[in-house]
Formats: sequence, C-alpha cells, structure tokens
Amino acid sequence: MTRKEMEQLIIEYGKKMWQKNLTPGTSGNISCRYDDKILITASGSANSNLKNSDIVLMDYDGFAQEDETKKPSSEKLMHIAIYKKRPDLNVILHVHSPYLCSFAAAHVALDKPVMAENTFYFGKIPLAEYALPSSAELAENTAKFFDEYDAVLMANHGFVVASNNIEDAYNKLEIAESYAQIVLNTYLLGGAKLLTSEQEKEVLSLRG
Repeated sequence: MTRKEMEQLIIEYGKKMWQKNLTPGTSGNISCRYDDKILITASGSANSNLKNSDIVLMDYDGFAQEDETKKPSSEKLMHIAIYKKRPDLNVILHVHSPYLCSFAAAHVALDKPVMAENTFYFGKIPLAEYALPSSAELAENTAKFFDEYDAVLMANHGFVVASNNIEDAYNKLEIAESYAQIVLNTYLLGGAKLLTSEQEKEVLSLRG
C-alpha cells in the first residue's frame, strides 16, 4: 500500500469514527505502520475533518521526519510502545467514546463473559491503571496488556484497540462501544446473566 493510500484510509476511518461519536471534538488519534516509520494523526487534529497535512510521519523515537512544525499526536508514546511490543499489529485506534469511557472512568474492566460475540473477538477487555495522559507511564501501563489482548480500557481516559489492518480495528472499535452500552444497560435490568465457563470455552474454541 502506498503512503497516499494509507493516508486516505486514515482520513476515511477518522471521519467514520467521528460520525459514530467515537472521537468527539479533537479527541482520539489514529496511527499506522509505514515501512520503518509510523503515520499518526497530528496533535490537536479533529477526526471529523482530517487532511493529508494532519498526518505526520514519525520515527520510533517519536520525532517528526519531514516537518518539525507538525507535532505527532500527544499519545505517540503509547502508539510506539504497542508497536514495539507487537510486530503483528499495523494499526492503532485510540478513542474517547461515551460508553467505553464510562467504564474507564468507573475503573470497571469489560472482563466478564456477557456476550458470545465479544468473548470471541476480545476474550476480555482489561483496564490499564491511570497515568497522566501522554506520559511514558501511561504508555507502559497500557502497552503491557498487549502481550495478551488487542483492546484495553485506560482508567479515567479512554480506550485503545489495535489490529493488522484499519478495517478490522475499526470494526472491533464499533463492537466494543456497542458492547459497553449493552453491559451498561444490563445494570438497569438487574445485571447480566454470564456465560458459564464451559460456554465461554466453547466460544473461544471457535477462534480456531
């Protein structure tokens, strides 16, 4: 895939994320591996109206490679840490969506087998301990979960999901946000009835 094609996908999916209220205002960021560098949305950019000039090429030390006046996303350290840990991941989406952030703010992981579909896609969505946004500590707290998981809640902050391609990452983001809404709704109905451990194992076995 050419750089131009990759940038167009970032612009396209950034708009989708905004349209679904997954990245309101200037919240959230997107990155993709590009050769031995990373393409990442610029600090302060809005996914609702991304332009090619809002996408920064940076190295794995977090430095912009072409125009030093363009700053990579403030969460660049988290993106870099996840890519370094997982060579199989090529795309990272970080969002501040309402339902997932509700669980992040309440310090409640989405780690119970409530729905078969979500058990299949995520297994569990753990909760990373709070650290100052944009900090190395936040990057470390979050990236360590990617040893085992592809999606993580960030306490009092947001949600991050990664995949080997942007379409799959976006689909999982939509699924996770819907899942958070469903789980929240079950509290109004007296709580979810969980899958049994045997049912959970059966669902996970479908991964092949």
